[in-house]
Amino acid sequence: MWVSLALNVEAQQDDTWSLQRCIDFAIKNNIELKQDALAIQQSQANVEQGRGNIGPTLNFSTGHNVNWRPWSKSTVNLSGGTLTTTQNDVSYHGSYSLSANWTVWDGGRKYRNLENYKLAAEMAENDYQQTANSIEEQITQFYVQVLYQAEAVRVADSTLAISILQRDRAAQMVEAGSLARVDLAQLEAQAQQDQYSTVSTRSQLASYRLQLRQILELDPSTSFDVEDPSTADDVVLSPIPSIDETYDRALSSRPEFKNCQLALQQAEIQERIARSGRYPSVSLSAGMSTSHTSASDDPLGTQIKQNVNNSLGLNISVPILDNRSTKVNKSKALIQKHQSELSLANQQKMVRKQVETYWLQASSAQAQYLAARSSVLSARESYGLVSEQFRLGLKNIVELTTGKNNLLKAEQQLLQAKYTALLNIALLRFYAGEPISL
Repeated sequence: MWVSLALNVEAQQDDTWSLQRCIDFAIKNNIELKQDALAIQQSQANVEQGRGNIGPTLNFSTGHNVNWRPWSKSTVNLSGGTLTTTQNDVSYHGSYSLSANWTVWDGGRKYRNLENYKLAAEMAENDYQQTANSIEEQITQFYVQVLYQAEAVRVADSTLAISILQRDRAAQMVEAGSLARVDLAQLEAQAQQDQYSTVSTRSQLASYRLQLRQILELDPSTSFDVEDPSTADDVVLSPIPSIDETYDRALSSRPEFKNCQLALQQAEIQERIARSGRYPSVSLSAGMSTSHTSASDDPLGTQIKQNVNNSLGLNISVPILDNRSTKVNKSKALIQKHQSELSLANQQKMVRKQVETYWLQASSAQAQYLAARSSVLSARESYGLVSEQFRLGLKNIVELTTGKNNLLKAEQQLLQAKYTALLNIALLRFYAGEPISL
């Protein structure tokens, strides 16, 4: 019995997912993040290629050929004349060469390309983090929505239970002759309406759970339910980070800002690369080759030694006319630089706007939560009194229904304010560089 109970508790814990568990699972398994991780590897490979492009190249090549002359002629001089014969002539030729090239100076293009590759690698890592941040925000929003909807279901169930209790009590009052049947019909209709609301609320809860599962990319066979954290008033009413502080910390921590700054650096490097098109380039080359053939009577070693050919070269290329490519490339780089500056300014504006929105929603939600909390207490007390007076025949069905609807509305407003405050405070702290938590 104890073993069975322990297994059931463990299974229940496995089925219940905290917000952090959802985030960790998504970061590990999300397909888009896996694609971004591959992009990081690709950018790192480009950095290695850029480093390799700075050094010299060294190549070895060899060639081997067999020549066959089936009707070649051989001439033999005799004392009495000339004798010509035809014979098959097969010969083998081998060649070997070693060559090296090194661009000593190209206006600094190779070094600046390497800088670009390094910046691109940083941008790929920031893209990964930006995707991860977006996924965390989406998960948090749906997670909070599931929590809100789960409490809304409990409120709806409680409201339905009260409606059923009132309907059954009214039925007894009708039988006793102290209540009109028309009032019973109204309570029956209210109970049916509350039943519909309960079903609708449960359907919305199932929909939000499904959307959260889809973001997590969970297998359909995986059991899943969210963990309901305890949220006391001090959590809902916790201090809200200031707009300026949150925005300043976002400027130094958010990957989208870093990418805009890196894009601006890339544009500046591209401009310097474009200017280098006006500079001459200097390169060195060196080579060594040798060969041998079976047509020679000399030994192999002697042929290879005698046929060694060494070379050393210095090449200087001075651009004179390049069909305006340098000028055009410089103009494109300047345009890209201006675009990067505008992207950075636009990103700053968007994040500032988002931070201000989160702050305003959090502040309003906290004020609404305080008001709704008092409203719920008043509505609950008022409804209790109306219910008792209705039982004694001092209140009519309209007043009873109005009291219940006021209580339901107040509870819904309390839930809405509670989870709106929790979500926006969590997102504000996340923008300030803190981990998301409720």
